[in-house]
Amino acid sequence: MAKYRYAVESSVEPERLLAAATDFSKRRLELWPGVDPEVFEVHGQGEGWAEVTEGTAGPGVWGRERYEWSGNVVRATIQDSNIFRPGSTWELRVDPRPGGGSVAQVAVHRRTYGLKGRLLGAIVQLFGKRMMSKGFAKTTEILEREP
Repeated sequence: MAKYRYAVESSVEPERLLAAATDFSKRRLELWPGVDPEVFEVHGQGEGWAEVTEGTAGPGVWGRERYEWSGNVVRATIQDSNIFRPGSTWELRVDPRPGGGSVAQVAVHRRTYGLKGRLLGAIVQLFGKRMMSKGFAKTTEILEREP
Protein backbone atom coordinates (compact mmCIF):
# COMPACT_ATOMS: atom_id res chain seq x y z
CA MET A 1 0.00 0.00 0.00
CA ALA A 2 1.14 3.53 -0.74
CA LYS A 3 -0.32 6.27 1.44
CA TYR A 4 1.08 9.78 1.60
CA ARG A 5 0.24 13.48 1.42
CA TYR A 6 2.00 16.50 -0.01
CA ALA A 7 1.35 20.18 -0.69
CA VAL A 8 2.51 22.46 -3.49
CA GLU A 9 2.28 26.26 -3.36
CA SER A 10 2.25 28.33 -6.52
CA SER A 11 1.27 31.68 -7.99
CA VAL A 12 -1.43 29.95 -10.07
CA GLU A 13 -4.93 30.96 -9.02
CA PRO A 14 -7.04 28.09 -7.60
CA GLU A 15 -9.57 28.22 -10.45
CA ARG A 16 -6.84 27.72 -13.09
CA LEU A 17 -5.27 24.84 -11.19
CA LEU A 18 -8.64 23.12 -10.74
CA ALA A 19 -9.42 23.69 -14.43
CA ALA A 20 -6.11 22.00 -15.35
CA ALA A 21 -6.89 19.05 -13.06
CA THR A 22 -10.26 18.55 -14.76
CA ASP A 23 -9.18 19.20 -18.36
CA PHE A 24 -9.45 15.89 -20.21
CA SER A 25 -8.80 17.24 -23.69
CA LYS A 26 -5.54 16.53 -25.51
CA ARG A 27 -4.17 19.56 -23.64
CA ARG A 28 -3.94 17.31 -20.58
CA LEU A 29 -0.84 15.73 -22.11
CA GLU A 30 0.83 19.17 -22.17
CA LEU A 31 -0.28 20.15 -18.67
CA TRP A 32 0.59 16.84 -17.00
CA PRO A 33 3.89 15.67 -18.57
CA GLY A 34 3.83 12.39 -16.61
CA VAL A 35 0.74 11.13 -18.49
CA ASP A 36 1.72 8.70 -21.26
CA PRO A 37 -0.05 9.66 -24.53
CA GLU A 38 -0.05 5.98 -25.57
CA VAL A 39 -2.25 5.10 -22.58
CA PHE A 40 -4.42 8.22 -22.23
CA GLU A 41 -8.06 7.59 -23.14
CA VAL A 42 -11.26 9.36 -22.14
CA HIS A 43 -14.12 6.87 -21.81
CA GLY A 44 -16.79 9.39 -20.89
CA GLN A 45 -17.35 12.68 -19.15
CA GLY A 46 -20.08 14.98 -17.97
CA GLU A 47 -20.84 17.73 -15.48
CA GLY A 48 -18.49 17.14 -12.54
CA TRP A 49 -17.10 13.76 -13.62
CA ALA A 50 -14.92 11.93 -16.15
CA GLU A 51 -13.79 8.34 -16.59
CA VAL A 52 -10.27 8.16 -17.95
CA THR A 53 -7.43 5.69 -18.41
CA GLU A 54 -4.04 7.21 -17.69
CA GLY A 55 -0.62 5.73 -17.18
CA THR A 56 3.07 6.41 -17.06
CA ALA A 57 5.78 5.47 -19.49
CA GLY A 58 8.65 3.43 -18.14
CA PRO A 59 7.24 1.09 -15.53
CA GLY A 60 4.05 0.61 -17.58
CA VAL A 61 1.57 1.47 -14.85
CA TRP A 62 -1.98 2.30 -15.91
CA GLY A 63 -5.27 2.92 -14.19
CA ARG A 64 -8.83 3.55 -15.28
CA GLU A 65 -10.09 6.18 -12.87
CA ARG A 66 -13.37 7.91 -12.25
CA TYR A 67 -12.72 11.58 -11.54
CA GLU A 68 -15.35 13.55 -9.64
CA TRP A 69 -15.12 17.19 -8.66
CA SER A 70 -17.05 19.83 -6.85
CA GLY A 71 -15.98 23.15 -5.40
CA ASN A 72 -12.26 23.05 -4.65
CA VAL A 73 -11.86 19.24 -4.53
CA VAL A 74 -11.05 16.71 -7.27
CA ARG A 75 -11.10 13.01 -6.38
CA ALA A 76 -10.03 10.10 -8.58
CA THR A 77 -11.01 6.52 -7.76
CA ILE A 78 -9.45 3.49 -9.46
CA GLN A 79 -11.97 1.39 -11.41
CA ASP A 80 -9.39 -0.95 -12.96
CA SER A 81 -5.59 -1.08 -13.07
CA ASN A 82 -2.66 -3.37 -13.70
CA ILE A 83 -1.31 -2.81 -10.15
CA PHE A 84 -3.82 -0.80 -8.08
CA ARG A 85 -6.90 -2.29 -6.45
CA PRO A 86 -10.29 -0.82 -7.36
CA GLY A 87 -11.30 1.80 -4.82
CA SER A 88 -7.77 3.21 -4.45
CA THR A 89 -7.89 7.00 -4.51
CA TRP A 90 -6.10 10.28 -4.76
CA GLU A 91 -7.63 13.61 -3.83
CA LEU A 92 -6.66 17.16 -4.71
CA ARG A 93 -7.83 20.14 -2.65
CA VAL A 94 -6.91 23.61 -3.89
CA ASP A 95 -7.22 26.65 -1.64
CA PRO A 96 -6.30 30.30 -2.14
CA ARG A 97 -2.90 31.27 -0.78
CA PRO A 98 -2.73 34.45 1.30
CA GLY A 99 -1.42 37.19 -0.98
CA GLY A 100 -2.45 35.37 -4.18
CA GLY A 101 -1.91 32.05 -5.85
CA SER A 102 -2.86 28.70 -4.40
CA VAL A 103 -1.98 25.87 -2.10
CA ALA A 104 -2.66 22.43 -3.57
CA GLN A 105 -2.92 19.56 -1.10
CA VAL A 106 -2.83 16.01 -2.43
CA ALA A 107 -3.71 12.86 -0.50
CA VAL A 108 -2.84 9.52 -2.11
CA HIS A 109 -4.13 6.14 -0.93
CA ARG A 110 -3.20 3.35 -3.34
CA ARG A 111 -3.65 -0.32 -2.52
CA THR A 112 -1.63 -2.58 -4.81
CA TYR A 113 -1.75 -6.21 -5.87
CA GLY A 114 0.55 -8.65 -7.64
CA LEU A 115 4.33 -8.79 -7.55
CA LYS A 116 4.79 -5.70 -9.74
CA GLY A 117 2.26 -3.84 -7.62
CA ARG A 118 3.93 -4.75 -4.35
CA LEU A 119 7.37 -3.76 -5.67
CA LEU A 120 6.21 -0.45 -7.14
CA GLY A 121 4.02 0.16 -4.08
CA ALA A 122 7.07 -0.11 -1.83
CA ILE A 123 9.04 2.27 -4.06
CA VAL A 124 6.13 4.71 -4.18
CA GLN A 125 5.74 4.55 -0.41
CA LEU A 126 9.40 5.48 0.00
CA PHE A 127 9.82 8.00 -2.82
CA GLY A 128 6.32 8.77 -4.13
CA LYS A 129 5.76 11.90 -2.11
CA ARG A 130 8.92 13.52 -3.49
CA MET A 131 8.43 12.22 -7.05
CA MET A 132 4.76 13.15 -7.26
CA SER A 133 5.17 16.59 -5.70
CA LYS A 134 7.93 17.34 -8.25
CA GLY A 135 5.63 16.22 -11.07
CA PHE A 136 2.81 18.39 -9.72
CA ALA A 137 5.21 21.34 -9.43
CA LYS A 138 6.05 20.92 -13.15
CA THR A 139 2.38 21.39 -13.95
CA THR A 140 2.20 24.55 -11.86
CA GLU A 141 5.33 25.84 -13.62
CA ILE A 142 3.67 25.27 -17.01
CA LEU A 143 0.60 27.19 -15.84
CA GLU A 144 2.72 29.99 -14.36
CA ARG A 145 4.44 30.51 -17.74
CA GLU A 146 1.10 30.91 -19.55
CA PRO A 147 -0.44 34.35 -19.90
